[in-house]
Amino acid sequence: MKKSSKVLQSQARFLKYIPNMLTLCNSLCGFAAILYMIQSFKAQPSMAINIFYVASWVIFFAMIFDVFDGLAARLLNAASLHGIQMDSLSDMVTFGVTPAIMTALFAECCFDWEPHLYWRIGIYLLCSIYLGGAALRLATYNVHATLKTKSSSDRFSGLPSPGAAAALCVTVIFLKHRFGANDEMLKYVGRYLPFFAAFLGLMMTSKVPYIHAGKWLMSIRRNRKKMPLVLVAAAILVCFRMDGLAFLTGAYILSGPVLLVFESCFVKKNSQLGEDVK
Repeated sequence: MKKSSKVLQSQARFLKYIPNMLTLCNSLCGFAAILYMIQSFKAQPSMAINIFYVASWVIFFAMIFDVFDGLAARLLNAASLHGIQMDSLSDMVTFGVTPAIMTALFAECCFDWEPHLYWRIGIYLLCSIYLGGAALRLATYNVHATLKTKSSSDRFSGLPSPGAAAALCVTVIFLKHRFGANDEMLKYVGRYLPFFAAFLGLMMTSKVPYIHAGKWLMSIRRNRKKMPLVLVAAAILVCFRMDGLAFLTGAYILSGPVLLVFESCFVKKNSQLGEDVK
């Protein structure tokens, strides 16, 4: 009995490390994507798009670890302040630093690695806005999670960093899927992608409300009304694949401003009408 209890205790201790191991895999995916993108310096723009395409999928793969580390922490009752800090540090690497590097390299690559000096400075500044937005977003999340001051666990205040990274990655994936190695389209996207990254950085520091996708999906058992939306999203992915992925990602980016406008217009009006009735 004593031996079996010791074995169970050792197994329980091992299970507590699973969330952190998944979080570590998240950061390793970001590191692997950065290392792989270094090869783009040796490639022509028409070939480098393949490198950025693979790196984008690696970042997407890291999102799986990001979802499951939180799920594992809740299921194994292994949530801790150490895990919160480690999760944000991993997100900073994979969803902050890596997409910013990818955007900068992609923009330079589209100009054959020889953009004008002022344009190069502009690229770095715009990507820095994205990087700074991710850092501020994750630091704010850590403060709220540590002090437990978040008003609603089902929503984010500001665009979450995985969502911002997904928007950049989907842009590259969609470009490769739809246009291949079209030089004109590569230059067009490369010219405006840093501006898009800067916009996403500002959205991460905004007060725009976004649904916590992971917890929203986990709550389907309690709210069956959400199931049709999940089925519709799955059907879009199955039927349209890359186009569907781009559509759903864009819809999530726009959902925050739409939700903000809806609540500011209709919820306030309803509350005012209620006060008038009283």
